[in-house]
Amino acid sequence: MAPPERLGTVLAAKREAGRKLFVPYVTAGCHPAWLEVLGELAVAGADAIEVGLPFSDPMMDGPTIQEASRQALERGTTTATVLDQLARSDLPVPIVVMTYFNLVHRAGEARFAGRLAAAGVRGAIVPDLPLEESGPWRDAAEQARVDPVLLVAPSTPPERAERILAVARGFVYAVGLMGVTGERQALAASATAVAERLRGRSSLPVLVGVGVSTPAHAAQVAQVADGVVVGSALVRRLLEGDDPAALGKLARAFRAALDDA
Repeated sequence: MAPPERLGTVLAAKREAGRKLFVPYVTAGCHPAWLEVLGELAVAGADAIEVGLPFSDPMMDGPTIQEASRQALERGTTTATVLDQLARSDLPVPIVVMTYFNLVHRAGEARFAGRLAAAGVRGAIVPDLPLEESGPWRDAAEQARVDPVLLVAPSTPPERAERILAVARGFVYAVGLMGVTGERQALAASATAVAERLRGRSSLPVLVGVGVSTPAHAAQVAQVADGVVVGSALVRRLLEGDDPAALGKLARAFRAALDDA
């Protein structure tokens, strides 16, 4: 059996077909039916889904996703249980895992990448791993055919951004603002500015995340970026008790906004 297509290949093909990319985020285990939520997001038009591995010190994340991690850990969610569930989920879109380097380091880069690949995961984001120290992880991920997704922030100097773009895989995660994840009433000017800086500088799709909170924000970002990553706006609804169908409805609103952009 041929291996699955790489994350970057799937997303680039959709971009070349004229589609704006939608990557919703869900913290694994934050809701009893979180796997059903992933299915609803896929049906609603997600091009890939980012799954957060619960962690006790999620330094990039604001209050909503911190609370989601706390609840998931209290339910007994572990990396092993998440990957086991993903391996049996048979989702129709690529899965990208978001985690912190403590979990990678504890398992070892090669073992961790292999576990992701065995679960069918096709990309990984490790936001607290600096570029200069990421070589062993990137090599292990490449060997396992897991695309290591790297981040570019509004504060990233041009020369450093070029070095990141040269080794990134899957897509480029353009961080929309300086700060932690979370919903904002207004879209930060830096969200479109960072996308403008990166446009045309890489063959990879450029997706803006952090602070993209509404379908209107997504449509605005899509004027300059290849798509968006949306997390806290979805996770908050789960924490407030919305069911998978309600999350699917919200995801369709984001999908429609991107299609109209």
